[in-house]
This record gives sequence, C-alpha cells and structure tokens, in this order.
Amino acid sequence: MTDKQAILVRHSVRKYRSVRIADDLVAQLKAKIDELNAAGNLHLQFVEDAGKAYGNLIYRAVGLISAPSIIVCVGEDTADLDERVGYYGEKLVLFAQTLGLNTCWTGTFNRKAVAFDVKPGERVVLAIAIGYGVDQGKDRKSKTYEQVTEVSGTAPDWFKEGVKAALLAPTALNEQKFMIKYNADETVSLETKGGGLTKVDLGIVKCHFEIGADKQI
Repeated sequence: MTDKQAILVRHSVRKYRSVRIADDLVAQLKAKIDELNAAGNLHLQFVEDAGKAYGNLIYRAVGLISAPSIIVCVGEDTADLDERVGYYGEKLVLFAQTLGLNTCWTGTFNRKAVAFDVKPGERVVLAIAIGYGVDQGKDRKSKTYEQVTEVSGTAPDWFKEGVKAALLAPTALNEQKFMIKYNADETVSLETKGGGLTKVDLGIVKCHFEIGADKQI
C-alpha cells in the first residue's frame, strides 16, 4: 500500500481489539519513528502499553480506553513545534496504515498513566492511539474544494490533486479550519483560521497535500 492509498482508506478509529501489536510491526514502527524524529527534530515515542492513558470518562465513552499502545508526540519547544508534530506525525499515521494498523489523533491523554521522556526545552503536544481496530472507521462529512481554496489564475491538476488529498486529512473536531492558496507566482501557501490544535492540523494537511500533489511546498 502506498501513502496515497493509505490516505484513501485511513479513518480515525476509536475502538480497538485487545491484541498486542506484533513484534515485527513494532520494530518497523520504531525504525520509522527514528527516521521521522531525525527529519523533524522531534522526540516521538512509541509506548507499547497505553495503560490508562485514555481512562477519563469521555475517552471511555468512545472506546479509546481499548487502545493497546500510544505514540506520545514530544519535541523541542519552538514556534513551529505543533506544525512539525502534525506533519511528521501524520507521516507515521499513514505508515501505520500501510502496516495494517489503525490510529486516532487525540488532543489530550492522562500523562501520569504513561511512561515517556520529556527532555529540558521540550514540550508534549498530544498523542496518537494505535493498534488493531475493531473496524476501519468511517467516512466523515467534508468541505468542498471551493470552501478551502483561494486560486489566483488557473490552478494546475497537481494542485487539485493535492487539495483532494488534503480534504481527507484528519483535523480537530473535523472542522477543517484551513485555507490552501494557489498564488500568482505558482507557489502554494497554507493558512489556518485559528482555533484549538489548528497548527497541528496545518501540518497534517500539508503532509496530505504534498502526497496528493507529488510536490513539496
């Protein structure tokens, strides 16, 4: 499965089978995390036993307490940390999908229930639940191409393909508070309309756009 294919089939999954992730997949996840940490100056950490990371009432109600493992997203506390976590974290999410695993971005979790490391100058942003889903999740309502784009002139096909992939990106509360602009100089810029976790969302959307467009922006 390619990343483009993973974008098409990946959905947020909140209920998991009580099965430990296979050792060979854990090894591949850890290798990918090492690669992404180096590329994004991050400190993403795979925690095999999620414990009671999702033990509060809201997460219990939606089933996330069943997630066997968790990826804690930590990094150097710079102005672009949230966006870096979104960009490289989504690369990891899509990689997990290619391995047959399911995931869910989670804005909060019980930090005292999970063993992980935060070095001086680092900050915890959020976490990603990971494991074998009870199902594969479901499609969600999405905005249209016209609602999330501003185009100067005529947009090329690669831009449209990028937007198509971006519209499949997971965002906080599925609000899709982003705008993708095709500028007169044929460059692309992404903006957020503000709100909780929208900088993380911006990184996720950028990741999807670049995969769909086959072009870095």
